[in-house]
Amino acid sequence: MPKQEAPLQQLKNYLPEGSFEEVCHYLLHYKVQLTITRERQSVLGDYRNSYGGNNHRISVNGNLNTYAFLITLLHELAHLFTYERFGHRVNAHGKEWKHEFGKVLARFIDKKVFPADIQQTLIKSLHNPAASSCADEALLRILHQYDKKKEGILLIENLPTGATFKIKGGRIFTKAERVRKRFKCIEVATGKVFLFSPVYEVQPM
Repeated sequence: MPKQEAPLQQLKNYLPEGSFEEVCHYLLHYKVQLTITRERQSVLGDYRNSYGGNNHRISVNGNLNTYAFLITLLHELAHLFTYERFGHRVNAHGKEWKHEFGKVLARFIDKKVFPADIQQTLIKSLHNPAASSCADEALLRILHQYDKKKEGILLIENLPTGATFKIKGGRIFTKAERVRKRFKCIEVATGKVFLFSPVYEVQPM
């Protein structure tokens, strides 16, 4: 499924109640071309700055629940705000971006658009947000509870040690012991060892 530009009224279906008007304000004010994409494994959203007469471009995965979608969109808008102020003179996820992301997150937290558990997790990260929502395990764990339930899908941390599981693409692994923040998993076909995030979604065999 290719990317598709999202009409603003359609965007309301992807956002939590109470967030649509302010999101639209940002998109219209900065002339953002927003596209909604199919699921991407390594990234939830993406930002490309304006150039040569082209508008700012943001893409967000369309399979996210409404709270994850909004957080990802705000993450990418924070890149836009940072670019407007500093251009390419600062690091992509440096202190300037963290300041902008924390500031825009705080606005939506104040609007009470997030459930209490998500709100509390976000408040803890306001002053030092992760460079990627995928890297914030506490936030991913909470957001996962608001996903549509996928039959036969579990988080690795919920599998017993020694369990065999399959990931997207069909590769099969056996869960081994935890190593610091990750789980060691052995690929059945090759015997190679890989480290998985505790909140990685898998299909038990």
